[in-house]
Amino acid sequence: MNIFNYSRRKTVEVCIGACPLGGDNPIRVQSMTNTSTTDTLGSVAQAKRIVDAGGEYVRLTTQGIREAENLKNINIGLRQDGYTVPLVADVHFNAAVADVAALYAEKVRINPGNYVDPGRKFKHIDYTDEEYAEEIAKIEARFVPFLEICRKNHTAIRIGVNHGSLSDRIMSRYGDTPEGMAESCMEFLRICVKNDFTDVVISIKASNTVIMVRTVRLLVDLMEKEGMSFPLHIGVTEAGDGEDGRIKSAVGIGALLCDGIGDTIRVSLSEAPEAEIPVALKFRNYVVQRAGHTFIPGVQAENFDYLRPSRRVTRAVGNIGGSNVPVVIGSHFCTQEAGERCVQEQFKPDYLYCGNRMPEQRVEGTTYIIDATEWEEYGNDETVCPAFSSYGDAAGMLPLMAMCHAPLKFLFVTYATLTDEVIACLKVHPEVVVISQSNHANRLGEHRALVHELMVNGIENPVVIFQHYNEADKEDLQIKSAVDMGALCIDGLVDGIYLHNNSSELPADTVDATAFSILQAARLRTSKTEYISCPGCGRTLYDLEATIKRIKEATAHLRGLKIGIMGCIVNGPGEMADADYGYVGAGVGKVSLYKGKVCVEKNIPSEEAVERLLAFIEEDMKK
Repeated sequence: MNIFNYSRRKTVEVCIGACPLGGDNPIRVQSMTNTSTTDTLGSVAQAKRIVDAGGEYVRLTTQGIREAENLKNINIGLRQDGYTVPLVADVHFNAAVADVAALYAEKVRINPGNYVDPGRKFKHIDYTDEEYAEEIAKIEARFVPFLEICRKNHTAIRIGVNHGSLSDRIMSRYGDTPEGMAESCMEFLRICVKNDFTDVVISIKASNTVIMVRTVRLLVDLMEKEGMSFPLHIGVTEAGDGEDGRIKSAVGIGALLCDGIGDTIRVSLSEAPEAEIPVALKFRNYVVQRAGHTFIPGVQAENFDYLRPSRRVTRAVGNIGGSNVPVVIGSHFCTQEAGERCVQEQFKPDYLYCGNRMPEQRVEGTTYIIDATEWEEYGNDETVCPAFSSYGDAAGMLPLMAMCHAPLKFLFVTYATLTDEVIACLKVHPEVVVISQSNHANRLGEHRALVHELMVNGIENPVVIFQHYNEADKEDLQIKSAVDMGALCIDGLVDGIYLHNNSSELPADTVDATAFSILQAARLRTSKTEYISCPGCGRTLYDLEATIKRIKEATAHLRGLKIGIMGCIVNGPGEMADADYGYVGAGVGKVSLYKGKVCVEKNIPSEEAVERLLAFIEEDMKK
């Protein structure tokens, strides 16, 4: 693939009812009900709301035979009211349920982690090659009859791998790795290909955006090597709610969509299912606008590994680059005076750019960036750094930079102005931090091209990515900036973020907080507590939204923790291996508490569980 120029990955078309997926079809959007699938009227009503919001597929949890059989009644109820949306059955743990669901749903999702393998127990088993092959043969013997039922009933399938529910068999051989997740999927895909069953969609999800993106990239590469071109369902699982859920989803989903990967989107928010659809549509519509953009003649650096990227090697300049966490630069000239902007200390920018005028009132402890032509007035002030621009006469910039002896300088540059003269300048000025700018229709591609050009020339100056917007709506700013930054963060090309929003409708604090949230979503810098919460489904047996709100209110002051809030055990313990503490639905009115993978309290009455979790965290942090 060409990492600098946008085009959609070519896939085969999969028939899913009256709404085909992949091929030349648009990127589809979908959601999942959180009603009980035995509640026909409630499920029909919620499915209608999803469709009315723009959803093109509706998924329903299908725990048992009763739920599978009731899909028939839900389907009838929708068709009677003129809704032709395809239904997707979500099956875990019981392969027989998938057989029944295939009779009544247009698509059935199965999870390789628990389709035949038992539920995950975190046990390590040393398989010989012969024993491992026998386990695959057991899967094939059970899976092929299901494929024949689907073939006969024109039912598509989704092979849906989740990071939180990999089988102990896969974990024992491959570990908790992208390679293990991809192989879990490939085992089932090879059986489909062997049996000439092609109505297959794939998904590989994780709550960790880095793992999710790397795994999907790896899977696409493996499929291409084996001649497969199945369409992909993409999403960040357990993304959470509110702003964090949107930004985290935009970082992960955006990183793939911007590389042309993805044929259907599900944004997993811990909110009403229909609330997911407008967000997914914003992702899709923003990315596809770059189709047919002006070609970017970038050259990929030989030492860049798209499948297993690592952070670009840079020489630290102060607290920028090297092993430092990425910095955040803000704009002084936004909508607030500098003295009013920092509402929360953890979202205080590391630097403020002021253009050609320093503020009359400064924020204590803040370093300011000012245009080099005005810097001489503040030359002895260690809290002021000069900024140069490569626009215009690059050759004329070089003497000016050489005359300036500041220990830290910034250079605004675009890919088009990264001339031989500028490259030569950077080689002799390691104290310069590059601020990459782009006005291109495909910003990601041009930023990538600039950083790769530096890598090709052996330049180790740090790079801050500058993104500018004119958004009056906070959600639009958060989504667009997170989509634009996702792949750059995953690729390891980011030593800092500088977001600037021209609209006076949004305060500067919102812009700054968005930058910090993007870095946290990409696992590059932690500035607040992270909540790994599922969107809920028919398996959830407590008020998920209210519980999340209570836990967030009580723990928002904590910094650097990850707290998992899960409706059930399907992905709960697995996803919470990435969390410090966990809250998992264990049954009707019952909750279990976890520390990492370890269950510390079982079957607590749900009305007591939040207080018990908070008490446990408080006591544990004292140790």
